[in-house]
Amino acid sequence: MAPLLIVALVLFQAVISLRTELVAVPVTVTDDRGRQVRDLTQDNFRVLEDGRPQPVTVFHQGDGPITLGLIVDRSQSMRSKSRALLTAVSAVLKSARPDDELFGVGFHDDVEFAAAGAEPFTSDPRRLEAALSAIPNTGMTALYDGVAAGLDRLRSGRFEHKVLIVISDGGDNASTRTFADVVTLARRTDAVIYAIGLLGTDGAGDEEDSGLIKRLCKDTGGVAYFPKSTEELIALSTRVALDIREQYTLGFAPGATDGRQAFRRIEVIVSAKAHGRLHVRTRSGYIVAP
Repeated sequence: MAPLLIVALVLFQAVISLRTELVAVPVTVTDDRGRQVRDLTQDNFRVLEDGRPQPVTVFHQGDGPITLGLIVDRSQSMRSKSRALLTAVSAVLKSARPDDELFGVGFHDDVEFAAAGAEPFTSDPRRLEAALSAIPNTGMTALYDGVAAGLDRLRSGRFEHKVLIVISDGGDNASTRTFADVVTLARRTDAVIYAIGLLGTDGAGDEEDSGLIKRLCKDTGGVAYFPKSTEELIALSTRVALDIREQYTLGFAPGATDGRQAFRRIEVIVSAKAHGRLHVRTRSGYIVAP
């Protein structure tokens, strides 16, 4: 079987598109044991844009509202993994808050938005979970089309903190979009991608697909996980949900532009001697639109 992948997009180490006068930079900070560091202040952070220091004008840490999309694979190949998929969805949605914006996308041969009434988002996690479970397993796997649809929907969300979670077996054999298309779209979207995969035993070529998903997650500041049991799946799904809630958000005004589209690299440096060596996960940069 191919690896089951749960991808969560939230913007941290990703590339974003500049649409306002503020560049938002979500940041996750961990210590050498992998534990999140939650007591830092703005003075602990430095932000560089193309190597040049930028004054941080916005600083926030904590459990604010988010725009969260769940992108789930409902192709025929996922039939035997449906219970694991829904277990992961349930674990992630347990962290949802009443003021969050939620939506869901199911994909097989086509892309189908989970029912949320007339509005593009819902605040009811149970309603979203039921809508996703009602999408039948059928057809082939349009993974890239599903991720692209989720990224498009995220752009209309109200909150700076945006997350996309995709659950799939990792392969793609039906998309009209390519992986390169998805990377480009992710670099123009304020979101972070996480992935959780259940590795199978029968899929040649799955390693390459898993590698592409891991690369996409890293570019956006997310992480790819590959649990080996149901217990680990639940634990890692919960970990993703907590990771999303406990990030720092930094904001700075972008430098002057010459009117051309360009990629600007972001580096975040954290110094806090009391915590020893720290590890920073954030987006790699953003795109300045012409």
